[in-house]
Amino acid sequence: MDYAFNRTQHDRAAHLRGDDAWRRDPDVRVMVIGGEHVATIDGQAIRWITMDQAPEGEWIFLGIRDGVGHAAVIVDRVARDLEPVSLRLLGPTIAAGEASLGVHAVGIARWHERHRFCATCGEPTDIADAGHVRVCPSCGAHHFPRTDPAVIMLITDGEDRALLGRQPAWPEGRFSTLAGFVEPGESLDDAVRREVMEEVGVAVGDVTYAGSQPWPFPSSLMLGFFGQALTTDITVDTYEIAEARWFTRDEVTEMTSSSQLLLPPNVSISRWLLQTWHGGTIHGMWA
Repeated sequence: MDYAFNRTQHDRAAHLRGDDAWRRDPDVRVMVIGGEHVATIDGQAIRWITMDQAPEGEWIFLGIRDGVGHAAVIVDRVARDLEPVSLRLLGPTIAAGEASLGVHAVGIARWHERHRFCATCGEPTDIADAGHVRVCPSCGAHHFPRTDPAVIMLITDGEDRALLGRQPAWPEGRFSTLAGFVEPGESLDDAVRREVMEEVGVAVGDVTYAGSQPWPFPSSLMLGFFGQALTTDITVDTYEIAEARWFTRDEVTEMTSSSQLLLPPNVSISRWLLQTWHGGTIHGMWA
């Protein structure tokens, strides 16, 4: 099973960001983006327009795919006649190459929305390097797009049961793998162990990297792991986790078939971790 945004499918061509030659290329394809919403065709595919058709906004050069330049223009809100759809919903349904360009654009666009002022002196910043840097004209500071690393992990015990949790805001029956942000000065392995201990009181030993997924809603990089539990008693923190329990493969199969258990959709690396562990058919998922 694949999951969305798991591989870059275009050449980011960073060497072309230093000048505006790409802005003069009539063949460049342009995506219109506002927040996490992109212009679409019938809500089913990214709508690519020409430079001449593009609205006013801040520009990002995304790179080269199939020999053609691709860019995005950031607007406050995508016009209704351009049929805006969140990439979160669109991404799993479109071709990998389109999704790759989309997730690049959304990640950069969301960063620009939140970093218009200099963190050093507070003055407004200017966009530079084809949208991949903001420069402060007052103090000269350069600001680069940020990514917040987050670990997401499937923990199993000695009986090969999977540990899943339910957040307080979720309805009964909705469960997922545990996850949390990496703290400064912390290794990824230690972040896995700390988050599991904090959320459900389970000690974790061996941790194995599994895969990653950019998740620019607004700025995360999900780092997937498998971990081996050293203890099995569960004590939820009641703040981030309302309920947690161990599931066997047979329970997952039976409970998803009857909709007693709802698991993350295929867009998520969480679902991929679960599917990799389970190895069989998992039926239910969130709407």
